[in-house]
Amino acid sequence: MEINNEIIEKHGLKKDEFSSIKKLLKRDPNLLELGIFSAMWNEHCSYKSSRKHLKTLPTKGDQVIQGPGENAGVIDIGDNDAIIFKIESHNHPSFIEPYQGAATGVGGILRDVFTMGARPIALLNSIHFGSPEHYKTKSLLNGVVAGIGGYGNCIGIPTVAGETKFNKTYNENILVNAMAVGHAQKDKIFYSKAKGLNKSVVYVGSKTGRDGIHGASMASAEFDENSEEKKPTVQVGDPFTEKLLMEACLELMKDDSIISIQDMGAAGLTSSSVEMASKGELGIELDLDKVPCREENMTPYEMMLSESQERMLIILEDGKEERAKKIFDKWDLDFVIIGKTTSTKKLILKYNNRIECEIPISALSTKAPVYDRKWVKKKLPKNKVDFKSLTKVKIEDALIKILSSPNHSNKNWITNQFDQMVMCDTAQKSGADAAIIRIHGKNKAIAVSVDSSANYCKSYPIRGGKQIVCENWRNLISVGAKPLAITNCLNFGNPENQEIMGEFAECLIGIKESCEFLNYPVVSGNVSFYNGTNNKNIFPTPVIGGVGLILDLKNKLSHQFKKNNSTIILIGKTFGHLEQSAFYEEIYSLTEGEPPEINLNNEKNNGTCVLELVKNKLVNSIHDVSSGGLIVALAEMAIGSEYGIKIYKPKKLSNLYQYFFGEDQSRYILEIDKKNLEKTEKILKDNNVFYEIIGLTQKDFFEVDGELKIDTKKLYNLNNKWYNNY
Repeated sequence: MEINNEIIEKHGLKKDEFSSIKKLLKRDPNLLELGIFSAMWNEHCSYKSSRKHLKTLPTKGDQVIQGPGENAGVIDIGDNDAIIFKIESHNHPSFIEPYQGAATGVGGILRDVFTMGARPIALLNSIHFGSPEHYKTKSLLNGVVAGIGGYGNCIGIPTVAGETKFNKTYNENILVNAMAVGHAQKDKIFYSKAKGLNKSVVYVGSKTGRDGIHGASMASAEFDENSEEKKPTVQVGDPFTEKLLMEACLELMKDDSIISIQDMGAAGLTSSSVEMASKGELGIELDLDKVPCREENMTPYEMMLSESQERMLIILEDGKEERAKKIFDKWDLDFVIIGKTTSTKKLILKYNNRIECEIPISALSTKAPVYDRKWVKKKLPKNKVDFKSLTKVKIEDALIKILSSPNHSNKNWITNQFDQMVMCDTAQKSGADAAIIRIHGKNKAIAVSVDSSANYCKSYPIRGGKQIVCENWRNLISVGAKPLAITNCLNFGNPENQEIMGEFAECLIGIKESCEFLNYPVVSGNVSFYNGTNNKNIFPTPVIGGVGLILDLKNKLSHQFKKNNSTIILIGKTFGHLEQSAFYEEIYSLTEGEPPEINLNNEKNNGTCVLELVKNKLVNSIHDVSSGGLIVALAEMAIGSEYGIKIYKPKKLSNLYQYFFGEDQSRYILEIDKKNLEKTEKILKDNNVFYEIIGLTQKDFFEVDGELKIDTKKLYNLNNKWYNNY
């Protein structure tokens, strides 16, 4: 077939990129080779628009065993225990086919974790939908939630934490980010770097079908009015087969059979073979006649670009093939030697005794294009909101409206569809600042959380990027965990747009600044560009997934009040920042202004001091102050507990709206026994931490002097109202 401009465009390649391909090959590519270049050079696989910026992120630390560049990141939690984790997007497939898109997103991220030798112990998700009133939102929400629950529940991995948010910016491009966390022994971690010559390249798992062809390329382009026609590019998952594949791989990993192992994820057999060979600076030769296919007359093009699920590629040590095959036969999975490693440093594909493809590995990997795209800086918004001109509402009415809104309502309708307790190591499930997972058979645990803040990032990306790392840091501290490292899923619009590229670049500047200051390195992640439809891009939505360590499970905490007549302390200064707040958006439909400033010195000092209080067993409960401000955080602590509050009127900030709804950063609410108050205050003063004693816990009522008094049961019902009626 002659390669013309229409075919090149359909493969998502630019004319100058096609010219580069011809120079690298010193000839014209055939259709199979063009498809392989298309898969490896798209944004989803090559990171060609983001790589320059990603290199600036801090990725090292004493706790880091493996940073970005592998299937997932690896951190050390002591005692020869390692945690392996990553987050990835499955946005485009989930918008087209919500159940399978979300389900295969979960399946893919699980394979990234267990391919490195870890048994998955937790799943998390960050899902963003359009306006609740939009005609697509309800069906997309139902499909995505069912897909996440269906896959995770069937494979037997608990889904323990996440976030669900609504904004009209996602009306035509939802976000579905899935995170997986696994536990491994530090001395039994497996990597994807190929080693040795003439080693067996083995295909294991499910058979290859025609589902998911061009899936990675589809994820590297904007949607348009014909997006529904892309359903064939959405993969179809089978969690029961994935369970078998996971157990077979983990069983094989018990000895020294495996040289390297790679999930067949985006771009399928193409990316897995190229990545293994590239990292090992070797060649790889595959006989496509041997690829197990579930459909008749599949072409080499279809085999190499299929994104059928539940498949892996393994390079084995000599003489280990027979034992390995017995394991996969036992689990009723395909095990076929389809090729070998070579010294050619080329990808060579044979079919019907003919060479159908011969491409230098470097042309697909290290020589893939890297763009330094132009971008523009975002100016700090100057349009200040004149609060005095706004119609005043009662504080009680404002609180009720926020707690009853889609973004602040109780999400039990969603989380109840997920099995959170399977494996029996979930020590604290969703609904808290972070979930807690016990390390099996031990008294220590990890805490995990995911966070995003698109409105802050849209308003002023540098500050938004800083804030979302700090928010994630606070969530881990709020359950008594020492934050160790993060993974990120960077969801943005079209990088060819200078403003969008500016949002990306500046968000990463902010993320870098916070991560460096807090010693909170980035060990894995994913970039998802082209999130938009018909040139209408989503708000910049970086999602941060964090992991922290709790050395003694007895020290774990939650955000719900524990005792009557406890002292309530607010850590951190309150300045009353209302711009970009939930208060302005929910009460006045205002989204103008700048996000709150971040003082990283205060952030680190406040958080470190809170952990010291936890270590000294002085705290009953903790909650960080974030969206909705102080009064919403207090309400969240009261809802679901047996206790309410009695809060004193503030003495220093006369504007009660600013005091109660301001979203100033670096703040925590602590519940302290009166007998521990003196010790607590001494530690806070010794560490130069600003704090206020703001009230007491009490039975039955949520009360602010002279402003409101609500029965806590009513508060609970109001918080559950929206989801129950949606």
